[in-house]
Amino acid sequence: MKILVTGGLGFIGSHVVVELQNEGFEVVIVDNLSNSTLDVLDGITKITGKKPIFEKLDLREKNAVSNLFSTYKDIYGVIHFAASKAVGESVENPLLYYENNLNSLIYILQELQKKDKAHFIFSSSCTVYGQADSLPITESAPIKPAESPYGNTKQIGEEIIKDTCRVSDNLQAIALRYFNPIGSHESLQIGELPTGTPQNLVPFITQTAIGLREKLAVFGNDYPTEDGTCIRDYIHVVDLAKAHVAALKRLIENKSATNFDYFNIGTGTGSSVLEVIKTFEEVSDQKLNYQIVARREGDVIAAYADTEKANNVLGWQAKLSLKDALSSAWQWEQKIRK
Repeated sequence: MKILVTGGLGFIGSHVVVELQNEGFEVVIVDNLSNSTLDVLDGITKITGKKPIFEKLDLREKNAVSNLFSTYKDIYGVIHFAASKAVGESVENPLLYYENNLNSLIYILQELQKKDKAHFIFSSSCTVYGQADSLPITESAPIKPAESPYGNTKQIGEEIIKDTCRVSDNLQAIALRYFNPIGSHESLQIGELPTGTPQNLVPFITQTAIGLREKLAVFGNDYPTEDGTCIRDYIHVVDLAKAHVAALKRLIENKSATNFDYFNIGTGTGSSVLEVIKTFEEVSDQKLNYQIVARREGDVIAAYADTEKANNVLGWQAKLSLKDALSSAWQWEQKIRK
């Protein structure tokens, strides 16, 4: 079966491609290389022994998307990652996020509507919940007003998919609401490589530890948490990648009673920023230079997943620990800076 992976050379996408190829799927990667490099393609090939098909393409161009599906008429499913994803940047440049994240989704769904049968997995986010009323967060938690344009694009994206599925019997879709993916593949052939200043905690930690950054900024220590810092659910990217394979198989086997469903993908455990720093220092034997600064706009206090639905319905669960993820992230950082 041929599976299209958009943004397939990105951090999460590349790890999913590896898991798909290891499961025998044929993969077509589409990426515009705005936040990735062709070196990732070599890494995937070294891990799996098979080079995926690659097309450099900007999904904001409708004709290009149409031509892609005309070229690969046998695409059986799509896993859609291609999107801008930095909360802070989305606050500063909302139109970029609405154009990039929504237009590409719409153009892909328009092509899938034309097929006799289509399967679609959407890269969503726990940001759709905003600041949840209770923890851990279940899939039945209310969708709050978004804290950022990025979060809003994920909310709107899910609504677009749901509305499309309602009128498209041929289309089956799952939205995976990620919590906080971190880490690297054990081979160290692929990992997180943000361009410019990192927007996420762990690459900022590793870049500070290696000397690339002078100090790590901790955004606020006056939150109503045990140590005053924000709490998140950090999941190893390989565990997250395996969840996509489980979701795809569920769609292919037509096991769902509805043609649109959604799942939380996390560990079920919340860790504060200071806990992550302490754990990193333990696994790396490095002392981090960090500084408490003002809160960052768009950050919620705490978010961690109730994973019961994913565990029971998808038959998937996270197996790797925070220490595993941070250790692999540190090894990856050391490798790429040599």
